[in-house]
Amino acid sequence: MLDWLYTAISWVMARWHSLWNLVFGDPAPETALGGLSWVLAIVFLVVTIRLILFPLFVKQVKSQRAMQELQPEIAKLRKQYGSDRQGMAVAMQQLQKERGVNPLAGCLPILPQIPVFLALFHVLRRLAPDKQGLYSWTDELTDQAARAQLFGAPISASFNMSGAKEEAILGIAGVNYTNIRIVAFALIVVMCFTTYFTQKQIMARSGPVEGQAAMVQKLMLYGVPISLFVSGFIFPIGVLIYWMTNNLWTMGQQFFILRKMPPPGSDAAKAKAAAEKPAIDPKTLAPKPGAKPVRPKQGRPSGSTVAPSSTVDGDGVVGPDPAAGGSTANGSTGNGSAGSRSAGSGSGRTSRPGAGQGPANRGKRKRR
Repeated sequence: MLDWLYTAISWVMARWHSLWNLVFGDPAPETALGGLSWVLAIVFLVVTIRLILFPLFVKQVKSQRAMQELQPEIAKLRKQYGSDRQGMAVAMQQLQKERGVNPLAGCLPILPQIPVFLALFHVLRRLAPDKQGLYSWTDELTDQAARAQLFGAPISASFNMSGAKEEAILGIAGVNYTNIRIVAFALIVVMCFTTYFTQKQIMARSGPVEGQAAMVQKLMLYGVPISLFVSGFIFPIGVLIYWMTNNLWTMGQQFFILRKMPPPGSDAAKAKAAAEKPAIDPKTLAPKPGAKPVRPKQGRPSGSTVAPSSTVDGDGVVGPDPAAGGSTANGSTGNGSAGSRSAGSGSGRTSRPGAGQGPANRGKRKRR
C-alpha cells in the first residue's frame, strides 16, 4: 500500500548518491568515500524534506505565537465558565475562529515526517548484500547501499540483528559486531541528546505554560529521548543518521527563529523591541536656523500665592512684591492709602505712607 512512498524515498536517495558519486569520483562502496556518499545521501534526504516542510514550520510558529496572545482571554473564559467544559470548548472554538488561530497548525511539520521516517526505516531494514533491487533501485545499487559503511559499520546494520540479514552483513569483509555496536551506540546517544535539546528549544519558543500543557511538555522533554534510547537498538544505522541529522536541522532552525522572533514578553523580545525603536536625533529638536527659540511658559501653581520672604516685614506685615508691580498679598497696591490695613482687623495700626515703595531688601523697623 505504501510502495509509492518507499519508491519516492529511494528515488531521492539514489539521486543524491549519484551526485556525491560524481563529486568523489565513483568510489567503491567498501571504501570510506563510497560509504560517505551514501551517508550524505541520507543527510540530504533530510535537507530535501525539511526544505519542503519549511512553510509548514512558519505556520507552526505563527500559530504558537497567536495562541500565546490569546492566553489572557482564555483565562477570562475559564473564570467565566468555571466547571462548564462544554461551554468553555464552544467559547474557545469561537475565539479561535474569530482570531484565525488553528491549534492543529502546531503539528503540521511533525505529521509529514512520520511517514518519511517509517519509509526510510522500511527500506534500510530490507537492505542486505546480494539482494534484489528495491523500489526503483537496480540490483547493483541495492548491493552498494547494503555494503556502504560508516567507520566500518554498514548503514543497513543495527545494534541487534538476527537471521539471514545478520549472516549477510557479518559476511562483508572487515565488518564485525564490535564496530557496528560502537558506531550504533554513539549515534543513539547523540540522537537522544539532540532530541532532548530540541525539545528544550521548543519549550523556550512556546513560552511558559501551566497546568496540563506543562505536564505534556515535561513528558515530551524526558519521555521521547528515553523511548528513542530504547528503540534505537533496533534502528538501522542509516535511520540513526537520519534522525540525528533531522534533530541538528531542527536545532539550527529553532536557534534562527528564537533570534529573529523571540517569544512575546521575554527578555529577548523586550531587548529586540528596544533595539528596533528609532533613535531621536537631537538636531530635530533644535530650532531652525534664524528662528527664535521658544521657551515653555512656567505656570504658577493653583491656589493662593505665597509672597516672597523679602516682602514680609519683621512683624508679619506683607509688603509689596516688586516682581508683581508693587501689589500686596491681599491684592491692594502699595501707595500708602490703599496699602493700609482695614480698621476691622482689630489691630488699630495703619501702615506708613510710602511703605513698601523702597527696595524689597531694605530693612524695616519694628513698630512699638
